[in-house]
Amino acid sequence: MLCDARLLARHFLATQPWFTSLDAASQAQLTQQVELLQANKGQTVLSAGQPVQGWYAVLHGLVKLQTEAADGRRSAFIGVPDGEWFGEGSVLKGELRRYAVVALRDSWLMCLPRDLFTELQQGNLRFNQYLVQHLNMRLGQAMALIEAGRIRAPEHRVALYLSRLFWRSTRRLYLTQEELGTLVGLSRQTVNRVLRQLAERGIVSSDLGRVAILDDAALGRYLEETAST
Repeated sequence: MLCDARLLARHFLATQPWFTSLDAASQAQLTQQVELLQANKGQTVLSAGQPVQGWYAVLHGLVKLQTEAADGRRSAFIGVPDGEWFGEGSVLKGELRRYAVVALRDSWLMCLPRDLFTELQQGNLRFNQYLVQHLNMRLGQAMALIEAGRIRAPEHRVALYLSRLFWRSTRRLYLTQEELGTLVGLSRQTVNRVLRQLAERGIVSSDLGRVAILDDAALGRYLEETAST
């Protein structure tokens, strides 16, 4: 499986807009130096409070980023599917990791080592442009989650998490109701109720652990509708 993961890493890097700006030698060197991590479902891949080794991407699977309060309560604040980067803030600031990374299913992760990240960040315009776009996306997600968690109804929170704000590359989400509930911070029963409502309105379909978004425009109208409740 390691060989397959290496192939996934090469394919993933080839899709990155900044990677194509590197010369062939730099591309080959970077591809060889990225590190791979495997995690089984439920396993903590990266622990909170540890030094940050680099910038991470999910090659296969799904992970959640979660924090733990002093009383032991855990809060998952974002899910990261395959094809997405995470941890850029920590590597930029050089701080200890403030959250744990837990696999919601069997997963492969890739780490772009910190020295390579810093080299790209200091000398590659395309890399910096991509990084700014990525940070802007994360800021938008964070603000939406804060607002939804404080003042929005469960219906809005579930719909928000199904929107393109969190899933840019696919509209078929391989998420179980339990996984979605973990990420949104709601019970499986509540998520199931909201998904049924969305399905009755022709906005989504849900079957065998896969949620398909059928009508993005209708999902947007539903978000507007539930924002006032």
